[in-house]
Amino acid sequence: MVTICPNLTMLFTDLPFLDRFGAAAHAGFTSVEFQLPYDFAVSDIRNRLVEHNLDLVMFNLPAGDWADGDRGIGANWERRDEFRRGIDLALEYADVLHPKALNLLAGISDETDENDLALLQNARIAAEALAEEGLTLLLEPINTVDIPGFALPTAYAALDVIAEVGAPNLKLQLDIYHAVMMQEDPLELLRDHVESIGHIQIADVPGRHQPGSGEIDWSLFFAALPALEYEGAVGLEYIPEGSTESSFSLLKEMGMLH
Repeated sequence: MVTICPNLTMLFTDLPFLDRFGAAAHAGFTSVEFQLPYDFAVSDIRNRLVEHNLDLVMFNLPAGDWADGDRGIGANWERRDEFRRGIDLALEYADVLHPKALNLLAGISDETDENDLALLQNARIAAEALAEEGLTLLLEPINTVDIPGFALPTAYAALDVIAEVGAPNLKLQLDIYHAVMMQEDPLELLRDHVESIGHIQIADVPGRHQPGSGEIDWSLFFAALPALEYEGAVGLEYIPEGSTESSFSLLKEMGMLH
């Protein structure tokens, strides 16, 4: 069965971040993911993972000043040095937390040759640095409905970058919500590019709420994963309608959670 992991930045938000690890374990999860850990001491996060016997699937490379509107800096020519310092910081956390992957966010930027080149160079440098530690680098597209101006809006654009960089440990993070918002077919992406997909995140459309709240046929999606021999995890990165615990109802009905 595919590994399902809650995103602790998005779920169990009635609790302080460090208390969400215990809530995830109590809900039956054995793996978790989160977005940005850098406001917390790495030892505190590690202690919660160990205490609750949780594996860490992934977290993001530093993404600039999130509170000020940054959503990544990977495609920003002027911030190349900042991005590369962020790789070092992320690897310091990874050395203690032992994730399987780190995620690169291109961010909001103007479409220029320099910014396109920055994304290629930054992805190549990050992939090489992570390969030395046995880690996968993920590249995540984000739809431009929710985040206008995001530099990498579609899965197919990300796949082009992945192909051009050519690093074996650089993979697509396929967020089903973002793909559908950009009129991409997630099942087609899975069928045609499963070998390039390193991680999947899910939320329903519209609203970015839990599976079962919108229009996506999740039975088809989950049936496709083993059929296509997808070997990664599936992260729950959505905004729950109601409590986090109640948002798992469809996944439990489908036998994906117990």
